Amino acid sequence: MKKHKKNKNLWLKETEIEEGYLYFTTANQYRAVLAMKGDFLIYAPSSEGMEPLGPDSKMPFENSPFKKCQIATFAQKEYQAFDRHCTQAIKHKLTGSQLADAITQCNAKVAIATLLAE
Repeated sequence: MKKHKKNKNLWLKETEIEEGYLYFTTANQYRAVLAMKGDFLIYAPSSEGMEPLGPDSKMPFENSPFKKCQIATFAQKEYQAFDRHCTQAIKHKLTGSQLADAITQCNAKVAIATLLAE
């Protein structure tokens, strides 16, 4: 079986990762960064193989468990630019209601409060 080699050209720089932004991996998985503090972040991952989100789509994180990881680890996934509201970019800013929806969908409120209190 052939092992998939990671393409470091598709990794993000740690400084490119921001709270409240939506990212899209080459495995077609959306990731919303919900909170950041120090070297860690909490994000909501969608399922892999997602279809592109439409303009009125709900956040795709329903019943998806949030993840906590180091910012450096998050950056080392392969990411791709994607279209959101007629803009092609590697990341897209979430509105306040979209961010709140993502937090609710993956039940991350307590984890975020814990991270921010550390």
